[in-house]
Amino acid sequence: MITKIQKWGNSQGLRLSKDLLADVDIEVGDTVDVSERDGSLVVTPVRRVRGRLDLEELVREIPADYKPGEFDWGPPAGREVW
Repeated sequence: MITKIQKWGNSQGLRLSKDLLADVDIEVGDTVDVSERDGSLVVTPVRRVRGRLDLEELVREIPADYKPGEFDWGPPAGREVW
């Protein structure tokens, strides 16, 4: 696929065809890793577990002084066994 870098506002962008994105299983809004390898631009999809976040990323955001506590969810609402 031949395309060109274009200016959009104060940024530059690269348009990729829908077919090319489908071939590599990338959709609009997906997170990708963009890197340089031997003078080439490499775009790799970032695979996430359970949607768009991964466990390591979530754990990194927990404050160091966080102390978990208990939460009362109220009485059973169905046939739950407590």
